[in-house]
Amino acid sequence: MRSAISISGEGLSVVDLAAVARAGAGVELAPGTRERIRAARAVVDRAVAEGRRVYGVTTGFGSLSDVNIPPAESRALQRNLLRSHAVGVGEPFARDVVRATLALKLNTFARGTAGVREAVADAIAAFLARDVVPVVPAQGSVGASGDLAPLAHLFLPLIGEGEVWRDGRRAAGAEAIRAAGVAPIVLEAGEGLALINGTQTMTAVAALALFDARRLLGAAQVAGAMSIDALRGSVVPFRPEFRRARPHPGGVAVAANLTRLLAGSAIHASHANCSRLQDAYSLRTVPAVVGAAVEVVAAALRVVEREMNSDTGNPLVDAESGEILSGGNFHGEPVAIACDTLAIAFAEVASIAERRVNRLVDPHLSDLPAFLTRAAGLHSGMMIAQYTAAALVSENKILAHPASVDSIPTSAEKEDHVSMGTIAARKAEAILRNAERVVAIELLAAAQGIDLLRPLATSAPLDAAHRVIRAVSPMLGDDRPLAPDIEAVARLVRDGSIVDAAEKAGAPLDWPDDDRVP
Repeated sequence: MRSAISISGEGLSVVDLAAVARAGAGVELAPGTRERIRAARAVVDRAVAEGRRVYGVTTGFGSLSDVNIPPAESRALQRNLLRSHAVGVGEPFARDVVRATLALKLNTFARGTAGVREAVADAIAAFLARDVVPVVPAQGSVGASGDLAPLAHLFLPLIGEGEVWRDGRRAAGAEAIRAAGVAPIVLEAGEGLALINGTQTMTAVAALALFDARRLLGAAQVAGAMSIDALRGSVVPFRPEFRRARPHPGGVAVAANLTRLLAGSAIHASHANCSRLQDAYSLRTVPAVVGAAVEVVAAALRVVEREMNSDTGNPLVDAESGEILSGGNFHGEPVAIACDTLAIAFAEVASIAERRVNRLVDPHLSDLPAFLTRAAGLHSGMMIAQYTAAALVSENKILAHPASVDSIPTSAEKEDHVSMGTIAARKAEAILRNAERVVAIELLAAAQGIDLLRPLATSAPLDAAHRVIRAVSPMLGDDRPLAPDIEAVARLVRDGSIVDAAEKAGAPLDWPDDDRVP
């Protein structure tokens, strides 16, 4: 477990967030944070005491913002807000997404512009410290005032309602938080709105997908290199002359990586003087396709980390001027567009990988045994594994349709343009998982191809990756169910083992200088 992550409202990285979400790291409010929180809360308390009209503090919400609410009913207003907005449906978010969302909301409050009390921030920190994980349905957000429905479910347990995961089962929030030693709180004016207004859910999903993206892209390069060797492809398209002629940073890095991964291959040396003039696009354009994805991930990372360290709520409390300002920071469009672009990038990485799988199993294209088995006919070999890759790629094409271009007005036309940002983030994450499995299938097929070329040997880095694969998936002889093998290798893609092995064997992967992918 990592040491506690300092929460200050700025400087929180995707790596930090993953440590809290997945590695159980704790959180602590940075020095000076509590003073900012108290100063903003004092502004809200003065506004209530003076009888000012402030959206969501002394008024209703959305199209009901013209309805004045007397101070005596402010607690009921905030409680009713969480209850009424908890209308999410479908399967719940994974626990890492829920923990990441809690950490992001705490980071927002640490900026001192939300107007909540310290008690609210401390309660969220206690949820993280004691691993209280609310049940949050994944569907129901349009990314309008941020993630209203998911955040309402997330924070109902804070007031002793809703549901929490306990021993792998859904339990009543009041019972679960008591068992964890956390006391429910009573929300004061404006606090319910501050809890549910913001883009923290979509941002959490996007941030964790970005954390996993580098491992996918690295494994895709190892898989591509392994397929190129098994298909006896050329390394000429990766030479520096091409990089200088088209200097996209991602493409330059990927071409250099492929050159390093393939260096020293006896398979490559064996066909140095062959008659083939050009390889198929799926072999020679890996730098263009995967390189473009590398740059998309780098750009999305900048957007998402900026969002992680922003206040996306409404209203905004300015402690210096004493004003409470109503605006539109909650609109999820920056995250939505970034996630839609990520979805396209992940889909393309999977698409070109599947084309190489297809070449590997087709004897007319590979000069390898049909479907990568020595007894084709009696055995089907990897025939149907390619079907699975094709199915996942086709599914990705549907999922890659951008969510951000859609909008359905809500709240009686008050919210007349919405982002669909959480849908975009969920789709990007789904395509990422599909892409991991397609790359896993390519690794299995390419490893089989390399085995079938023995005694010729591949390069040292690719041989190291090959050994990692064979540790969980023996060479395919007689037919066997390959579903467990695909999942096992997909886990190697996800945990970085494939790339680690190749790098330790002499092929450290380059990333563009401006790429801070974790």
